[in-house]
Amino acid sequence: MSYPLSLNCRGTLLTLDQPRIMGILNVTPDSFYDGGKFDKDQAWLSHVERMLDEGADLIDVGGMSSRPGADLISEEEELKRVIPVVKGILKNFPQALVSVDTIRSAVARQAADEGAVMVNDISAGKFDPEMFSTVAELKLPYVLMHMQGEPSTMQKDPKYRKVTLDVLDFLIQKVGQLRELGVADIVIDPGFGFGKTVAHNYRLLRDLASFEMLDCPILVGASRKSMICRVLGVSPEHALNGTTAVHALALLNGANLLRVHDVRQAVEVIQIMDAYAQGSSDTRPEA
Repeated sequence: MSYPLSLNCRGTLLTLDQPRIMGILNVTPDSFYDGGKFDKDQAWLSHVERMLDEGADLIDVGGMSSRPGADLISEEEELKRVIPVVKGILKNFPQALVSVDTIRSAVARQAADEGAVMVNDISAGKFDPEMFSTVAELKLPYVLMHMQGEPSTMQKDPKYRKVTLDVLDFLIQKVGQLRELGVADIVIDPGFGFGKTVAHNYRLLRDLASFEMLDCPILVGASRKSMICRVLGVSPEHALNGTTAVHALALLNGANLLRVHDVRQAVEVIQIMDAYAQGSSDTRPEA
């Protein structure tokens, strides 16, 4: 790895000498797994506390569902959902590192004004031409994700020439644009489940180490997604065990960050993988 082993989160360095956990907080009524659980009555507050206690390094707040078939909501509605939650998290947990999951520069800017330290953009700037320049101005780490199409249509017969090469080409171009604008901390995300078949997703998982050529940390967001559910024939509610298996494979293949619904279980995967790595480096036989 030649990329920096830390992200500058507004003066707080998040080191990447070990994998890190991004806990998902969807304050939406319609996300594919936890929609409606945390969108009212401050139910999100206890969930954030639990994720931080269990070892989440970042809390990723999203106010708009990006599940397959989802339509875009208005900017006003997204702001109404997201900004009070960002403020509330940092009021109650001032040391927390908050990421905002948005496709809109205005939401990113207002979230940053309230203390958010990262932008996670599933659209790679596609829906808002001001996003890249805004992130550059704010000097925030930026998660750059690949998506074919948009949420409402992305799973309608996605096609690629060679999925890994196509995704790589896209990310190389976008990383170049961001670098020209002066964005220093870029995290890349191949976009599992975003305009990909099950076969596409597992090809990307097998080829994950190929993305290290971008000299950017790699984020994997596969938690409870259809790439797991369809293989196992289960609903997202019963996909935790499969998610754990996919997380282990992602870590073996070079993932630096895992974006997860279930923090404790993801932390345990990292602990097991760390023990495995230490064991493989010790060639002496046990007494």
